[in-house]
Amino acid sequence: MPVFNLVRRGAYHDSVTLMRLNRDMEAVPGVTRAAAMMGTPQNRALLADAGLLATDGEGAGPTDLVMAVIADNADAAQAAWAAADAALARKPQGAWGTPGVPQLQTTRPRSLARALDEFSDATLALISVPGSYAAAEATKALHAGLHVMLFSDNVPLADEIRLKQLARARGLFLMGPDCGTAILGGVPLGFANAVPRGRIGLAAASGTGLQAVSCHLAAAGEGVSHAIGLGGRDLSDDVGGLMLEPALALLAADPDTAVVGVLGKAPGPATAKKIRGWLERLSKPWVAHFTGDSDLNSAPTLEDAALTAAAVARGGRHAARAFTLPDTEIARVVAEAGAGLKASRRFVRGVYAGGTLAQEAAALLRVHVGGSGIGHHVTDLGDDAHTVGRPHPMIDGTVRREWITREADDPATAVILLDVVLGYGAHPDPAGELLPAIATARARGVTVIASVCGTEGDPQGLPRQADALRRAGVVVMPSNAQAARIAARITEKRS
Repeated sequence: MPVFNLVRRGAYHDSVTLMRLNRDMEAVPGVTRAAAMMGTPQNRALLADAGLLATDGEGAGPTDLVMAVIADNADAAQAAWAAADAALARKPQGAWGTPGVPQLQTTRPRSLARALDEFSDATLALISVPGSYAAAEATKALHAGLHVMLFSDNVPLADEIRLKQLARARGLFLMGPDCGTAILGGVPLGFANAVPRGRIGLAAASGTGLQAVSCHLAAAGEGVSHAIGLGGRDLSDDVGGLMLEPALALLAADPDTAVVGVLGKAPGPATAKKIRGWLERLSKPWVAHFTGDSDLNSAPTLEDAALTAAAVARGGRHAARAFTLPDTEIARVVAEAGAGLKASRRFVRGVYAGGTLAQEAAALLRVHVGGSGIGHHVTDLGDDAHTVGRPHPMIDGTVRREWITREADDPATAVILLDVVLGYGAHPDPAGELLPAIATARARGVTVIASVCGTEGDPQGLPRQADALRRAGVVVMPSNAQAARIAARITEKRS
């Protein structure tokens, strides 16, 4: 099918806006695939690799917007571009485009200097620009005395280290790069959830991990004082926890924080030694969970990290359990799912939007049914490899629907395992948009198991989302870990 590119010179838009344009263009009849990207050399290479770069787009510059479509004809391409223009012309309905969330500002300054003129009392800059420009903008913000939440990804490692060293020298925070979630003083930033303020402080090198823990805390009747995003590389030996150390110091000094939680992927060996020292010297009780194997873990799962922190805040202890549902209920679900499966269907296939949730599920499957790779496997569709020219699956479920259907068509698939992530910035009905693919999987005789990461206060509403899934025949579990465990139990004697 033909490829069409439209280039808008000097029309910069942030990554969240671009992901929404992708969705709106792909919804146009006659459009097979679409992508809206700034014309940096890296992005042009990604478009070329995805078969989305045409002659018009080859000459685009870093500040130019490229709107690329694969379409039946030129009329369909024109309609897609019109849909994108209409989306850009619409006024935002709320923070990060979420209906029902009040706007914090009514103007859109075109530069940091103009923003500081209009908001002289601002203390934080949220930066979402192409990675090649992010370090320069973050440097300006830090020199202006602002804390920085760096939403941008593809920021060179050397720039991250330099920015974090600069932030520390100036007594500031540089959260990121690729920091998608934070809650500061009760204010949700990025893909965060509606959780109450409380006495648990979190420092997290993990976006959906932070979301999951804060939501489990809310369900347990506790709240979050601050949730400081660190960026996914902060715990690597290259970065060495440059932001984790001051985050722990802030939470230790915060009078509203009673218990500190530390979350992330398994740290590098050298950084793990430093983290152990920081935690041992911490003046407050702490809970740590690092996805994967780590000697630092005091809680085996994200759910247990939240429940342990809640118990410690109340002066008690938490005993980890595989399931919170009654044993009879677990036995019933396993029996019913197993009875309905054909003999050829033996494996769990995870189709995930959240990277940390995907890693947690994969780790649990390795323990219970022999892991990933051939047979059982978990795919993180939020990974950069799956989002070239496509919106993140937390914003748009098109790619997930395709993958769910593909896995259901595999005669070896017994269980499809899903996460449904709610919150500000996420799709307004993430469960609803997956239902057609779920119906296909159920019709193929595949069991579908899901967990919902969210709260009653989220714009999408946790009860509404869970009920919609249950009505579609999905087994909805109280946590991602419990969902992975019951999927393993259904298949452990079949594989």
